[in-house]
Amino acid sequence: MNKFGIYYAFWTHDWDVDFIPFVNKVADLGFDILEVNGGTIATMTKEQRLALRREADKRSIALTYCIGLTAKHDVSSETASTRRAGVAFLQDMARAIGEMGGGKLSGILYGSWPSTIERVEDKGRRRDLSVDSMKQAIRAAEDEGVFFNLEVVNRFEQFMLNTCEEACDYLERVGSPNLKMLLDTYHMNIEEDDICAAIKKAGKRLGHFHIGENNRKPPSYGHIPWKDIGKTLRDMRYDGTIVMEPFLVPGGEVGRDIKVWRDIMPGSDLDVEAKKALEFVRETLA
Repeated sequence: MNKFGIYYAFWTHDWDVDFIPFVNKVADLGFDILEVNGGTIATMTKEQRLALRREADKRSIALTYCIGLTAKHDVSSETASTRRAGVAFLQDMARAIGEMGGGKLSGILYGSWPSTIERVEDKGRRRDLSVDSMKQAIRAAEDEGVFFNLEVVNRFEQFMLNTCEEACDYLERVGSPNLKMLLDTYHMNIEEDDICAAIKKAGKRLGHFHIGENNRKPPSYGHIPWKDIGKTLRDMRYDGTIVMEPFLVPGGEVGRDIKVWRDIMPGSDLDVEAKKALEFVRETLA
């Protein structure tokens, strides 16, 4: 049975926050999962991590983790010292998550976010460097019972993995059972010719699934084909984690980085919208 979650930053202006209040918020709203910043988890003390784990267990909330690596941790960088720093950071996050019982670390783990290149000819070389880095980093995930899920995103945010097909090739080259992909309806709406065909192509390589509308609103406020997606997930017997990632409010680090330059749903109550979206996706996707 699918578990449904939401990304903590739906409510925040900053990436580094105390996650415990959001554990209780999502539990009260009826979610199964809270997705949090994997980088923050790595920099917490052991006591802070265990306190978060205890609170999540007490409220029967599963934790998943997500991050877009910054330029100083770009594992595809032409600079060897930057790649080493990125590999070490991925390993640190894997060990921190392992300390909390294991789980899923998803996002742009294969490069930096946001990132672009000057020439299309540079893409193959950068992908080769990234694959080599990932082969090193994934060993820590394997040791810790952690799964890395590489997020396929649109061309305006990253250049390396824009389609499911590109992600499939990357996974094959690394060749680890602990490396899978994350597909996101917002990004697929931009890049894929057929969203459902891309989901089918991922198959068992789909380790995590992000949902959100074409306009960054919660599911049901745009033109994403939710009924077709639900049928596809059921047909392929996907019983994994599904986390919504809407962004509505401008301001702060989150609004800046996600490019939210206006109040997308003026006057909306975020808790009400989150609960309404949860009811919609439970009915449509489960």
